[in-house]
Amino acid sequence: MHIPDNYLSPATCAVMGAAMLPAWTVSINKLKKEVSRAKMPLLGIGASFSFLMMMFNVPLPGGTTGHAVGGTLLAILLGPYAACISVSVALLIQALFFGDGGLLSFGANCFNMAFVLPFVGYFLYKFIKDHTEGKKGEYIGIIIGSYAGLNAAALCTAIEFGIQPLLFKNAAGQALYCPYPLSVSIPAMMIPHLVVAGIVEALFTVAIFTFIKKVSPGTIYEGKKEKNKAVYGLLAALICLTPLGLLATGTAWGEWSAEEIQAVPASSGQPLGFIPEGMLNGINFEAAMPDYSIAGLPPYAGYILSAVAGVAILMIVFKIIQNVKSKNNKEIQ
Repeated sequence: MHIPDNYLSPATCAVMGAAMLPAWTVSINKLKKEVSRAKMPLLGIGASFSFLMMMFNVPLPGGTTGHAVGGTLLAILLGPYAACISVSVALLIQALFFGDGGLLSFGANCFNMAFVLPFVGYFLYKFIKDHTEGKKGEYIGIIIGSYAGLNAAALCTAIEFGIQPLLFKNAAGQALYCPYPLSVSIPAMMIPHLVVAGIVEALFTVAIFTFIKKVSPGTIYEGKKEKNKAVYGLLAALICLTPLGLLATGTAWGEWSAEEIQAVPASSGQPLGFIPEGMLNGINFEAAMPDYSIAGLPPYAGYILSAVAGVAILMIVFKIIQNVKSKNNKEIQ
């Protein structure tokens, strides 16, 4: 679901980035008012969960791969506005250091996974929980909310892909960017996510929510530092298990390289046979650890070290934010 650079036109990227500006602004203002300095590191923990969940690729129908995001999980545990910021920062780290998702398409990726996913998932969860008695309603809400949230994000991604050949063509009528129309992009994205990826998202969400609620409820609801050990232990376990994501072979739909896309079937069923000009001549950013790999190391070692590096960076980022918030509060006083 990570849209690489050059799949969307610069105009589309600009529109999606502009669409995220009010979401980020409102979310940041909410956090300033509602999240205490003591709870700020929890956003780093939440971002780390999302980052790691996105490393667990699973095979999808059609020979592609997909992953959970954890947006609804973070929205339930921290609130949808905190989830928006946490997932956005995780996506930024992925793009900058690991080449997972583009820099120009950052706004689009955030719109899909940091805005649509957590807000759709959270409000469905809350509606079901509020209208169904007992724990049954809570868990039904978690399952339906997380499943629907991921698929809503996938649908938005499919639409962003699918409008490109309608709006941006060269003189010969060839697509300049993503060459697959809505009739291809929507079923190609939605069928695998409805059948597999949405279920994986729901399973991850229920499992992690249940674990945290059982062993460390104070971490989320009260921000008690002494109860963080179990949560950090879970993060460590997920880091060690991330190489399981390497078992899923193939490329996620819409994330092919410029060379790969020539061989991908078009709407006619035949290989595309060309590289769209926008992809061929677009931005080419080289990440330090592309695809969570490190030169000279086996793939599993690179994956684990990338997971460690990503979590460490996220924790540092939110620690810096915590310190800035503390300094600002002192200056106001």
